Amino acid sequence: MTKRDWIRKSTIGLLLSTSLLLGGQVGQAASYSQNSAMSETIVQTAKSLIGKDYQYKAEGPESFGSAQFATYVYKQAGMRIANTMTALYSGGTPVGRNELQAGDLLFFSSSGGSKPTYMGIYIGGGQFVYSSQREDQVVLKQLSGYDSKFLGARRYVATASAAPKASSSNESVSSIADQIIRIGEKYLGTPYKYGSSSNTTSTFDCSSFTQRVFREAGITLPRDSRQQSTVGKTASKSQLKKGDLIFMRSSGSSSDRITHVAIYAGDGKILHTYGKPGVTYSTFFGTNWEKRVVTIKRVIPE
Repeated sequence: MTKRDWIRKSTIGLLLSTSLLLGGQVGQAASYSQNSAMSETIVQTAKSLIGKDYQYKAEGPESFGSAQFATYVYKQAGMRIANTMTALYSGGTPVGRNELQAGDLLFFSSSGGSKPTYMGIYIGGGQFVYSSQREDQVVLKQLSGYDSKFLGARRYVATASAAPKASSSNESVSSIADQIIRIGEKYLGTPYKYGSSSNTTSTFDCSSFTQRVFREAGITLPRDSRQQSTVGKTASKSQLKKGDLIFMRSSGSSSDRITHVAIYAGDGKILHTYGKPGVTYSTFFGTNWEKRVVTIKRVIPE
């Protein structure tokens, strides 16, 4: 063995050992690096489209509606999000005005109401890009000039300024749950199709969606919702944690026959797919979704 080969093998061994000792911290750091790269792609793509035409609900690449601009830009970065302003505003992770990171989605109301009427992508440095109906094109603006119209921001790409520190078992569970929600969010707006194949991501039914999302997070689930309800640890509604699977009966049914499954996303919301909205967020507590619960299962390893 040459000295060069010995150095190479020793270096690889050291990296592997370090990864194991830190509980996969190297892998987590790589994930954060990927997310940072995705945010950079989003920013650069948004800036490259400045000057393109505005057209109501146009999906690009030569003209864009307000929400469709964000959907197109994210798609170029390999992330699928919803294509309506309402769905985008109700999804993602809410972030404060002073917590903005490049790639966050910004929402505004031209009338001063509580519902967004236009939106853009934050690119850092106090600037954002959006498809403006008034100016009839994609424009770059200073956020400070829109403070009176600013409604809020949503984050669809998790980023961090530094690699995560070594975590406890509970923190690892939380990290997997966050990963599951991020994976699910990239499919927001994907159409619903009953009996959808588990081999496609162009459509989902409720259980093919949960199976796909958990598979991408490294957790294997059976194909249909009733089979999925037989695995994992049973939990109560009062014990709900992000990443838990919630199994439900048909609306108005007195039977405990499971017909639907959703992922608890935290903050009283579920991430699932059904009917017209396709993959979407829904409010859980105090709604018909909560009334339909048959059982709750925790399948993330603890």
